[in-house]
Amino acid sequence: MSGDQEAQDDELLALASIYDEEEFRRAESGQEGEIYLCLELPPNFKLLVNGERPVEYDVSFLPPLVLSFELPENYPSTSAPVFTLSSKWLSRLQLSALCKQLDKLWKENQGSVVLFTWIQFLKEETLEFLGLQSPLEITGSKSDRCKNEAAAKPAEGLEKRKQQQELDPRAVLEADPQADLLPQLLDFDEAQRQKVFDGKPFCCGICFSEKLGSGCMLFKECQHVYCKACMKEYFEIQIRDGNVQCLNCPEPECTSVAMPSQVKLLVGEDDFARYDRLLLQSTLDRMADVMYCPRKTCCMAVMLEPETTMGLCPSCRYAFCTLCKRAYHGLSHCLPTADELRNLQEEYLAANKEEQKFMEQRYGKQVIQRAVEESFSRQWLEENSKNCPSCGTHIQEELDQCLTLFFDCSVPHGAPQRLWWYGGMRETHTSSRLPSGIQNEPVYCPALCCTLSSDLSRNEDTGLQQDDLLLLPSVLLLDLPGASLQSQPLQTLQQPKYALL
Repeated sequence: MSGDQEAQDDELLALASIYDEEEFRRAESGQEGEIYLCLELPPNFKLLVNGERPVEYDVSFLPPLVLSFELPENYPSTSAPVFTLSSKWLSRLQLSALCKQLDKLWKENQGSVVLFTWIQFLKEETLEFLGLQSPLEITGSKSDRCKNEAAAKPAEGLEKRKQQQELDPRAVLEADPQADLLPQLLDFDEAQRQKVFDGKPFCCGICFSEKLGSGCMLFKECQHVYCKACMKEYFEIQIRDGNVQCLNCPEPECTSVAMPSQVKLLVGEDDFARYDRLLLQSTLDRMADVMYCPRKTCCMAVMLEPETTMGLCPSCRYAFCTLCKRAYHGLSHCLPTADELRNLQEEYLAANKEEQKFMEQRYGKQVIQRAVEESFSRQWLEENSKNCPSCGTHIQEELDQCLTLFFDCSVPHGAPQRLWWYGGMRETHTSSRLPSGIQNEPVYCPALCCTLSSDLSRNEDTGLQQDDLLLLPSVLLLDLPGASLQSQPLQTLQQPKYALL
C-alpha cells in the first residue's frame, strides 16, 4: 500500500469517528464521500425578509453546506481533493468565494491531508469570511426576486454579468429558484431544534418524573415542558368536555396554547376529529361575517355580504334573514316569536338610545310598544292577582283574607271532584267539612251567572242538594258552608268580591 493510500484511509477513518452518519457519509466503494456542515450561528441570530413590512425570524440552525469530495490516487502528496460545494441559502457567488478559499488552504497545506482543515473553516469561519451577520437578509419569494431584478440599474446588470463569468463551476445552488426559500429555512430550524430537544432530559411539571425530550411536550411560547403521558390525559379530558379553547399550558397564569399539530400527536383520531370540529365551530362563531344556516338539517356555515340582512346558504340555497333567522322578508320588519316578545320589553328598556333605535327599525315601533305594554300588564297581574290552581285563570282579591273554594275548572261531568280551599294554604274539603267562620251570604258565581246562598235544604227551583254541588264543573264558590242555587237576572246580582280576569 502506498503512502497516499494509507494517508487517505487514516483520514477517512478519523472523520468517521469524529462525525456521525448524518454529518459524514463515505461511499461504499472508492475514496469519496459527503460532509454535511451546519454552521455555528451566534446567539439571537435572525433572518430578515424585506417587503412592504419587514419581518424578522429567530433561528438557531441553517441548512448545512454540503462538501462532496473524491480523493485522487496521488492525494495528498501531489493533487488536491476533487470537490463540489453546495448550499440552499448561499448564492453561487458566495459559494465560489468559499471554493477559492478552500483552494488557498490546500496550497498552504499541500502534502498533508486537508479535509479536516476545510471542515473546520467552513463550520466556524464561513459567516465571518463572507461578511454575514444578524439579521441575515433573505429574499423570501419568487415574486420578490423578480421585483429586485426588474428594479436593478443597467450598471448593476453589467456587474451581475461580470460576476456570472467569475462563478466557480464547483459552486452548486441546491435551492429551487421557483420555490420560496424562507419556509425551507424555518422548517429546517424547527426540525433541528426538535432533534436537540429530544436528546435532553427534562423534569415534568405535573408528575415530577424525569424523561428525555422525546417523551415530553414543549409549549412554544412559554417553553414549559411536560411529559406526553400527562398532557395526553389533560388534552383528552378538555376535548371531551368541549373546552377546545382551553388547551393551554398547565402552569398557573400561563396563557400559552398548544398547537393543533401537538394535539394531533398525543390524542386519538376520534378525539382529534372532535377537537378540530369544535375548534372550527368556535372560530366561526367569533367571526362577524359568518353565520350558520338556520335549517336544522343543514347548519352549513354561510358567509354574509356586507351591508345586507340576507344570508344565502351555499348548500341548501335557503335565503334567510340574518337578524331573526327566518325566511328572508325583504324590507319588512322582523316578526318576533312569543318567547322573543316576552323578553323584548326588558331588552328595550335596558338598551341605550342607539340600541333602542335599532330594535325599533328591526321589529317596528308598534311591535315594541305592544311588547312593553304587555310586559307591564303581566307585571301588574303578578303583583295584584293569583291563579286558579286548576285552570290558571287570574283572580283579583278584594278581601283581606281569601276564603275562596275552587272547583277543578275543566273536569267533565260524571264523578265528584276535589274542592280547593285557597287562603294562604291549600287543603281539600268536602261539603260537610268546611272551614269555620264562613258567613252565610249569597254571592255571585261568575261561572254559572247565578248567586249561591246558604240553604241546607233542597232547592225547589234547581232540585240540587248540598252534596250535588261537588259535581258541578267550572264553579267558583264563595263563603258557603252549605249552598243551593237561586237564579237571578244578571243586572240585579250583587257586586262579586272576586273577579275572574
